Amino acid sequence: MNNELYEILRYGILGGSILLILIGLYAALTKRSLIKIIIGLSIVDGGIHLLLIGIGYVKNGTAPIFSPGFENSTANMVDPVPQALVLTAIVIGFAVTAVALSLVIRLYRHHNTLEIDEIKNLKW
Repeated sequence: MNNELYEILRYGILGGSILLILIGLYAALTKRSLIKIIIGLSIVDGGIHLLLIGIGYVKNGTAPIFSPGFENSTANMVDPVPQALVLTAIVIGFAVTAVALSLVIRLYRHHNTLEIDEIKNLKW
C-alpha cells in the first residue's frame, strides 16, 4: 500500500507539472495581452520547477550531509543538484518577470495599450 501511494504521488506530481507547463504554453501562445503572456510564462516556469523537484526526489532519502555513524548510507542520499538548480531558477525567473513587467509598463505608457497586434502596427 505504501509503495502504491508513493507511485501515485510521484506520477501525480510529474503529471501536474507537465499540465502546468502545457497550460502556461497555451496562455503564452494564444493570448494577445502582454500581461497574460508574462503570466503564462511564469506558469511554465513554476511547472518546470515542480518537474525538476519531482525528478530529483528519492524515496526515504536523507540530506546529503556526512556525519559520524552514517558513512555507509550514501545510497539513500538525495542529490542536492536539482534543489540548487531550482532555487537558482526561481531567483532568475523572478528577476526576468520583474524586468518584463517593467518593459510592459513602459510600453503601456508610450502606446496606451497592452495588445500585441496594436503595438506591432505602431511606430515609435
